[in-house]
Amino acid sequence: MADTSDFRNGMVLNYKNSLWAIVDFQHVKPGKGSAFVRTKLKNVATGKVVEDTFRSGERFEEVRLERRDFQFLYVDGDFLTFMSLETFEQISLPRDTLGDVAKYVKESETVSMLLRDGVPVTVEAPNTVELKVAQTDPGLRGDTAQGASKPATLETGLVVQVPLFIEEGEILKIDTRTGKYLGRV
Repeated sequence: MADTSDFRNGMVLNYKNSLWAIVDFQHVKPGKGSAFVRTKLKNVATGKVVEDTFRSGERFEEVRLERRDFQFLYVDGDFLTFMSLETFEQISLPRDTLGDVAKYVKESETVSMLLRDGVPVTVEAPNTVELKVAQTDPGLRGDTAQGASKPATLETGLVVQVPLFIEEGEILKIDTRTGKYLGRV
């Protein structure tokens, strides 16, 4: 068990029956009343960020998560199969529990998986990925209004806004945290 004086950024707590990572915290001692801790918490599974306040000295269960690298092997219906790069064991996870990760990874790419007692909690894609443009409308010559963009469908099915000069077959660098186009490769 850990209390509010043990808080540190990155610490994972079991709070409200789910796992939350501390993004930011601040101990506050007002002139009147008791001290409290203002925190920003990120849900480990969904990525949702909330702000919450705790009384000073409140106790929580600290959770130890293990981060391991896995290779994405293939899609089998509604399941994605990953292989541990250390033990070569394979794990199949339902697509709906992975969130947007399935849109960013291609076969044979490496992802980070957070495990709690050997059970997968969440999968994290790398910060940037390189994906090929599968379909996009052709850019028109002279149609170069400042900041103009068009939608492009990438090889994994992800749709991103790209500049007008991007054509089918080009490989793009995409930020997985924001889902935005970063540049051509």
